[in-house]
Amino acid sequence: MAGSAPEVVLVGLGAIPGAWLRLKVVNHFQPMVPKKHWGTFTVNVAACFALGLVLALNETCAPSAGIALLMGVGFFGSLSTFSTFAVELLNELRAGQALAAFVLAVASIGAGLLACAVGYGLGTHG
Repeated sequence: MAGSAPEVVLVGLGAIPGAWLRLKVVNHFQPMVPKKHWGTFTVNVAACFALGLVLALNETCAPSAGIALLMGVGFFGSLSTFSTFAVELLNELRAGQALAAFVLAVASIGAGLLACAVGYGLGTHG
């Protein structure tokens, strides 16, 4: 089911700066870390924290579907990137780096869940 025009606009307005920030952060970290995927890891974990916080605040404060769409779906949804994460895992596997792929997968999922839980906890108890 498609969203209404205002909902689509809110998501789009949030997505543009989120995607831009992801590009800037990943490119910033690229020369500092041994693999580009650690920049992706960083933005994904930060987005998980922020999404947990947005979810909690949306539940505990005056709920605003507009803020959830703008910030949660739009900005933080485009800041994080599952597709790049999957490609980076595949690249590690294709390079014969199964252990590195395993560490990246476990670290990304574990840190993402923990960050989301911390954000959610902060939003509900902070």
